[in-house]
Amino acid sequence: MKSLRFMVIVLLWISTMAFAESDAQKSFDKLKTLAGTWQGPVTVDPPEEDMKKGTLGHVLLRVTSRGNALVHEMYDPEKPDDPTRYDHPLTMFYLDGDRLNLTHYCDAGNRPRMLARPSPDGKKVEFDFADLSGGNEYGHMYHAVFTMIDANHHIEDWTYMMPGDQPVHAHLDLERRKDGSGDRGR
Repeated sequence: MKSLRFMVIVLLWISTMAFAESDAQKSFDKLKTLAGTWQGPVTVDPPEEDMKKGTLGHVLLRVTSRGNALVHEMYDPEKPDDPTRYDHPLTMFYLDGDRLNLTHYCDAGNRPRMLARPSPDGKKVEFDFADLSGGNEYGHMYHAVFTMIDANHHIEDWTYMMPGDQPVHAHLDLERRKDGSGDRGR
C-alpha cells in the first residue's frame, strides 16, 4: 500500500512538472508571434523631463537561434545605430527547462533576470525579478508585462527600480508596422 501511495505521489508530481513546462512553452510560443517591427506611444511615470508628450517607442522583435531565443530591441530611429553612444537596451527571452526567462541587457551596465508568470487566459506574460548580474549603482529593470491584444497590437509595461527602490514605470502601446520600415536594416 505504501508503494502505491508513493507511486501516485510521483505521478502527480510528474504531471505537475509537465503542466508547468507546457505553460512556459505556450507563453514562449505566444511571445514569438510578436516577431516584427513595432511602434507606439510611450508614457513614463513619474514623467521624465526630456521625454516629449507623444514620444513614440520603437521595438524590434526577432526569433533567433533556430527558434530557441527571442530578441527584443528598443531603439530611437532618429538617432544613428550606435549602441555605444545611445540607449539601445536589448532583452532576450528563452526557455530554461520548465521556466521562461527574460534577461535584460541594460544601458545601466547590468543584466537583470526575470522569470515568467503566464496568465490563465494566455494573453499576458508577466516577468518577476529573479536576480541581477553586474552593478546596481544606477538601478535596474525590475518587472515586465507583455499583453497581447491581437496579432497587430500589444502592450508592454516595464518597471525600472531606481537607486533607493524608487520605481519608474514605462507603458508602451505598440502597433505592428506593416510597411517594414524602421527595422534597422535587419
